[in-house]
Amino acid sequence: MCGIYGGAATGGGSLRTPESFERMGARLTHRGPDGRGALTNDAARLGVERLRVVDPHPRSDQPFRDPSGTVWLACNGEIYNTADLRRRYADYPYRSRSDIEPILPLYLHRGPDGLTDLDGMFAIALWDASRCRLVLARDRAGEKPLFYTRTGPDVWFGSEIQALLEDPTRSRELDPAAVGDLTTLGYVRQPRTLFADIRSVEPGTVRTFEPRGDTAIRFWNPAEVSPQRHSVEDAERRLDRLLQGAVARQVAADVPIGVFTSGVVDSGLLAALAARLVGPGALHTFTVGFGERGYDERTPAARLARAVGTRHIAVVCDEPARREALEALTSRLAEPVADPAALPTYLLARTAREHVTAVLSGEGADELFGGYPTYLGHRAAPWFAGLPAPVRRALRRVVNALPPSSGKVPLEALLKRFVAGAALPPGERHVAWFGSGADDLSVAGASAVTAFDAVSSDDVLRCAMLFDYLTYLPNQLLVKVDRATMLASLEARSPYLDHRLTEFALALEPSLKVRGLTTKWLLKRVARRWLPRSVVRRRKRGLSVPVGAWINGSLRPEVDRLLAPARLRGEGVLHGDRVQHLLGEHRRGARDYARALWPLIIFQYWRERWLGR
Repeated sequence: MCGIYGGAATGGGSLRTPESFERMGARLTHRGPDGRGALTNDAARLGVERLRVVDPHPRSDQPFRDPSGTVWLACNGEIYNTADLRRRYADYPYRSRSDIEPILPLYLHRGPDGLTDLDGMFAIALWDASRCRLVLARDRAGEKPLFYTRTGPDVWFGSEIQALLEDPTRSRELDPAAVGDLTTLGYVRQPRTLFADIRSVEPGTVRTFEPRGDTAIRFWNPAEVSPQRHSVEDAERRLDRLLQGAVARQVAADVPIGVFTSGVVDSGLLAALAARLVGPGALHTFTVGFGERGYDERTPAARLARAVGTRHIAVVCDEPARREALEALTSRLAEPVADPAALPTYLLARTAREHVTAVLSGEGADELFGGYPTYLGHRAAPWFAGLPAPVRRALRRVVNALPPSSGKVPLEALLKRFVAGAALPPGERHVAWFGSGADDLSVAGASAVTAFDAVSSDDVLRCAMLFDYLTYLPNQLLVKVDRATMLASLEARSPYLDHRLTEFALALEPSLKVRGLTTKWLLKRVARRWLPRSVVRRRKRGLSVPVGAWINGSLRPEVDRLLAPARLRGEGVLHGDRVQHLLGEHRRGARDYARALWPLIIFQYWRERWLGR
């Protein structure tokens, strides 16, 4: 795991602004505090800040270069099929046991197309001096980040945006569509970023820059996975085998490894399978707890740890700790991480780093196996639409009259979202249910979100899950877990995103994922082989913080400052009147608008730190 950065004169000649290169590395030290390396000449610069996980010896520090010295390689991530690549290219003169180095003979043999053979989580930069070619690539799901920008004919790249801002000549113009995404969805859809001239390499893509022009190869398109039918017994057997294989590949490391868990089925399965592979008492599990009622996961997580035999550690996310996490995330990252779960994730990672160097995390399970209440809503929407109009109106009045709840997963909030969006077309209602809960609050009004425009299937559940895999997962969840863990110099791995497991899950019939009122139906059948039934039956709670109460409580002065009407009018980016209406409703207790307000608060922190007043 690393932070990678650099630039190349892909039009020929020399880099025009090489002086920012050293400063770029300093912005990424948290991603790799164990070793630093760089390769430089007039035409290119490649730098790596390394976190030593596989072959911790300095001989594996990057960047690597081929024997001729013309091809340079920097990679952030882990390659899980490295043993196969070493057998395939056994004659290559390796200098290390690194899982990254075999990428070089693969590229020398097959060029950029060869990178599509990689199995793992990765962000790659290759400089091929013989062709004046820069190659940037990302893994299928988008677990590892990679951003790039052009400065004239030069292309600069980095694992995080703040590295690219070290060039003082770089424009910091806002992208209006990205702001609209943030206010509507709570995240920015890749390849956009909030900066108009900085883009993200898209998941499952190899992007090549050379004198003859730029090209992009999309080697992974989940929308093209064909549906397949399985009997329940066959599907359960295959899922169990695939999940065991994914965990086995991802617990392999030369450093201690642990698991983030909350005492529910997703992370519980990972903990049970990893503990079986690592050995009794050798695996650490970590959970986070809150003082607020209904938010604390420590008791069920401790029960799970006892059941599977791990060394368990709980972290408390109290008010001072939340403020510390908020300061770290908003001051050290030049992108707004607007998922409130980033706060406890950072605190969890900071404590975990005292004991392990890498952790397994459960991202992807909900999108692949049908874990969100939204999917139940899609199943119930036709029933609601079939009721007589007077009955629907009466139900809406009853539901909207329910008082707001401060619970972690409040039923009244779910019901209010359901009745508000149930009559909409499927794509629109999915965005209404899954987004921030507010209309576009940006002045430009540039966000246009059509949920199912990339999906041809007429199966609403299949479309909804695929949309979430393509958008919410890479743009929100994986951003949250990568940035929060790497700020603490901790590597996070997501076994559910193993590409074999992912392809199997995407091809499954939705009826094997959501059945009756049960979400993750098939995954829970497998979990019963490994976990106590109390864990399997426990309702998903999610990792979050009580930001609604925080907005009205101790964070109130900060919120009032950041969202002050005069300030918003002067900045001209957010609709001050609409924002004040949401805040007023939230403060009066008329409606819980925390989900809509939190991205605005984070955006204003981001704007203050990275754009100035």
